[in-house]
This record gives sequence, C-alpha cells and structure tokens, in this order.
Amino acid sequence: MRVESNTVRDPRRWWILGVLCLALLVLSVDGTVLNLAIPSLISELGASFSEIQWMLDSYVLAFAGLLLTAGSLSDRYGRRLFLIIGLVLFGGASLLAVFVTEPWQLIGARALMGVGGAIMMPSTLSILMTVFDEEERRKAMAVWGGVAMISVILGPTLGGFLLEHYWWGSVFLLNIPIVLIAIVAAVVLMPETRSAGRKLDPVGVVLSIVGLTAAVYVIIERVFDPVIIVVAVVALTAFVLWERRQEHPMLPLQLFRNRNFSGASFAILLMSFGAGAVMLMLTQYLQFVLGYGEMRAGLALLPYAVAAAIFNGLGAGLGQKISNRTLIAAGLLVMAGGFAVMATTTGYLSLLVGLVVMGVGGGLAGPSAYASLMNAIPLEYAGVGSAMNDTVQQVGLAMSIAVLGSVLAGVFTAAMPESAPEAARESIGVAINMPALVAQAKAAFTDAVHLGAWVGAGFCVAAALLAFVVIRPAAPAAATTPEPVGV
Repeated sequence: MRVESNTVRDPRRWWILGVLCLALLVLSVDGTVLNLAIPSLISELGASFSEIQWMLDSYVLAFAGLLLTAGSLSDRYGRRLFLIIGLVLFGGASLLAVFVTEPWQLIGARALMGVGGAIMMPSTLSILMTVFDEEERRKAMAVWGGVAMISVILGPTLGGFLLEHYWWGSVFLLNIPIVLIAIVAAVVLMPETRSAGRKLDPVGVVLSIVGLTAAVYVIIERVFDPVIIVVAVVALTAFVLWERRQEHPMLPLQLFRNRNFSGASFAILLMSFGAGAVMLMLTQYLQFVLGYGEMRAGLALLPYAVAAAIFNGLGAGLGQKISNRTLIAAGLLVMAGGFAVMATTTGYLSLLVGLVVMGVGGGLAGPSAYASLMNAIPLEYAGVGSAMNDTVQQVGLAMSIAVLGSVLAGVFTAAMPESAPEAARESIGVAINMPALVAQAKAAFTDAVHLGAWVGAGFCVAAALLAFVVIRPAAPAAATTPEPVGV
C-alpha cells in the first residue's frame, strides 16, 4: 500500500494549499475561542454550567463522531465537494450562532458546526495529498501543520481581543468572511478528485459513528456510565469485525499492520496531548495565578506557536537528510524537556522557555509524523487517511482534558484547606475571589500544574521510545516508498 506520485504538478497547488489552510484555520480557531466567551454566555444568555458544558461537548461529539465517515464519503463522492459542503454548513451554523437568544439554540448551532467541521476537515489534508507530488508533499504538510499549531494559540488571542471590544457573538461572526473566501477560492482553484470503484459501506458508517461518539463522550465527560461504555466497546468491536470481512472497507484495517502508520499515529496522538495540555493548564495558570487578562494570556502563549511554526519548516528540510523515526523520537523528547521546564519553575520567564522548547519539539516531530502516517496510505484512501489523522488528534486532545483535568482537579482539591468552602476547593475560579484563600489557591494550582507537566513529560518520553522502536528507519525523504501492508 503506498501513496502514488503525481506525474503532473498542478500549477495552482500553492494557491490551493492557501485555501486548505484557510479552512483549517477557521476550524482550529473556532475550536479554542469559545472557552473565553463562557463568562459572557453565563451573564448574557443565562446559561447554566450544564448548558455551557453541552455548548462545548456538542461540537466535539459531532466532529469526532463523523470524521471517519466524512473522510470515507469524500473519497467516494469528491473531496472538493465535501470541503465546500462542510464550509457551507460551518459558515451557516456560525451565522445562526451570532443571532441566538437561548442556550439551547447555541448548543444546536455548535453541533451543526461540528458536523460541518467533520465534513470539511479530512479534505484539508487529502486534497493536499492529491495536488502535491512526493517531492513537495513534506513541505506542504509542514505548512499545513504550522497553520494548525499557530491557530491553536491564535484562537485565544483573537477571541480575547474580540471579547474585550465587542459582544460575544463576534467570535462566531469572524468565521463568516473567512468561510466565504474559502468557498469561492475552492470553486475557482481546486480540481475535483475522487476514488473510482469505491462502494458505500452503510453498516461501517453506522457502527463507526455510534462507536466513536460513545467513546469520545466517555473520555470528555469523565463519567464512566456502564451503558455508554458497553455501547462504545460493542460498536467499535463490531466495526472492526465487519470491516475485516469487506472487500471495500470503509477503513482498511490492514493499515494498522504497517509499523510506520501505527507508530506515527501514536506520536501524533501524544503531540496533540501536549498541545491540549498547554491550552488546558496554561490558560488557567496565566489568568488565575499570574493575573493576566484574556488577551494578554493569549499573547503570552504565542511563543509556543511561533517556535512550532519555525521548526515545522526546519523539520521538513531535515526530513530530507534524517529519517522520520529519528525526527519523531527526537521531537517528542524535546517536548518532554519543555514539560520538565514547566514542572520545575514558576513565573512567566521560565514558562516562556518551556513554551519555546515545546514548540521546537512539536515542530521537529510534526512533519515527519504526518508524512509517515499519510505515506502509508494510497491516494484512493486519502480522505480516510486524513480522517484517521484528525481522529487521532481529537482523541489526543480529549485525553489531555480527561487525564490532566483529573490531575489538576485532584491535586488542587487535596492542597486546599479542608475548612474552605467546597466550591472553592474544587475551582480556582471560585477560590481566587475569596481574599483569605487567594495565596493558598495560587500555590495549590501551581503545584497541580507542575504535576500535570510531569505527566505530560512522561507521556512524551514513552511515545518517543515507542516511535523509535516501532517505526522503521526508512530513508529520510518523504518520497520514500512506504512499507507494504498487503491491501
């Protein structure tokens, strides 16, 4: 199984990449910006904590649950078509979100945005795979990965600016002009690509949606409901058994026999875990412990994105001389070093060092990890391969919320005095408003962040070792013929 080389370079390929990056940008920024709007949603919409949680979760559940299905259908019916459909749905849902007056309306709009995002996201990488040949593909992936990393930090920065100067609906209004530009450019610039002879797998579609949605729900809610766990396990097990029997499977399971594909998938999961950890821990640390405002907190995280973007480009160049295995393992170890810096110091200057080191590590590992994963997949499965990459990243982000969220909550609660009100022992946002508890709350949360950083460092070291053992030390260039898997 291999990625085939394009024989003719599309003269518009770099413009097409720009359009793909616009679509990726609007998705990634929107995925982070809503967190900053929570206080405004509570005060202006009268949203309860449960409703706020569903505003966040409805998007994630729809997005993660539909990714594989959308990737498979885009391979069959057209990758450009699905990109445009997704953009239309996402833009329309953003417009609805601007005018909502009730919490349930925003929950519905966010779910529709998740559907649109799932439909368009796989095409942002699968179209890249079809318009760039093997010689330029790694560079294009580096640009794509750099935009993804920058947008994670750009979301809070833009969101902070908009919320400080405008009403909460402006964070959704921002999506609309970007979506319109991307739609027009996609129609004008992009060729349509699809895989001939692919049959629809309706049973696989249903099983994957049910299984993935239930599994992601268990992870993000951290509520281990036996019924939902059984649904997730049964549906995903049935999906695997069904796909093994299909002549034209929705997801070719033989991919997982490819050591490069499996090793790269795990590396991407852990890199996403690290990025999620930065957002989860440090946005709260900067605001509650260091006292930064929303916009300043977003700007304080920019060095991570800048370092990641710069070393994404350097990593793509080094990939011509150094094997993917070495770059992935080295990048993950550097990320672990960044976590270690965060775990042993306090204050922004030392935090800045840790952020830069983490960005360097993610930038080095990213292009090689994406190349290893996508080079294991033939072009007729480009949409599914891209969806797998996206699903792995979503699971990594969900894991960071579940694992590090539990660590932060547990350590913070244990460090707070037993005499403190229960709400203050469970939330630094509450404790920080009680003068008698401010110093203890800041110290407790700092301890929690330090332990969370050590957990992140441990995950990165484990992933680096596994990547070095599992991924084959093939020749370094992205054009290397990948390991066959017999499909």
